[in-house]
Amino acid sequence: MRNLFPVLALSAAAALSATTAQASTNLVKNGDFELTSNGTSKQLNEGNYDRNDRTYLTDWSSKGYNFVLNGNNIDDTNAPTALALWGPNSYSGRGPQNGLGVSPTGGNVLAADWDYFPGPVTQQVSGLIPGQAYTLSFSYGAGQQVGFRGDNLVNYWDVSLGNSKQQTTSLANVSQGFTGWHQASMTFTATNSSELLSFMAKGSPSGAPPFMLLDGVSLVSAVPEPSTWGMLIGGLALLGFMARRRKG
Repeated sequence: MRNLFPVLALSAAAALSATTAQASTNLVKNGDFELTSNGTSKQLNEGNYDRNDRTYLTDWSSKGYNFVLNGNNIDDTNAPTALALWGPNSYSGRGPQNGLGVSPTGGNVLAADWDYFPGPVTQQVSGLIPGQAYTLSFSYGAGQQVGFRGDNLVNYWDVSLGNSKQQTTSLANVSQGFTGWHQASMTFTATNSSELLSFMAKGSPSGAPPFMLLDGVSLVSAVPEPSTWGMLIGGLALLGFMARRRKG
């Protein structure tokens, strides 16, 4: 029985380690939008342009007026890009000092226009456990395309995993403004081992090109599997019982 004590201790520690690893594994690929081909700031994947005028975003699909913008020059109208948003570097530094220009991850961000040919950005997520809860987290904000003016007071993301849909808190953006970056956290329960993750930019009618921004997308297990917790708790209870008997 003495030899069994360290074995059970090691088993409990291994179960806890496996549980922690499973809970921290990001199931979303390229969630920071750094993996692209053919540059940035061009319409994504399925754009209505020649192939040379598109940006291709690894592991994601797009069906709208969606772009990947470089966080270092997202507002630089002097950069050789097809799209820029209002910010400190707009028009040689004469743009509004609204704080835009740095992404949460220090790299690329996704930008989606909800007013002009809107469409979702999606990824098929695998490795899910049906019935398991998952936490989706990401950074988001709202900006406006350079060269246009007008308030955009309702801006949000429609987010879905499989058939389950949720919305972010709506952000109000003033003319030539930027809302700042906000954090979102949502819990979804998987119904299949592979489900479609979708982000769709939404808002109210507007005369100015509004863009929803997205960065740092992560989907991890919200809680360990019940069987894992059962094994861990049972092992720890047995260890406690054995320890009390040894003292007695």
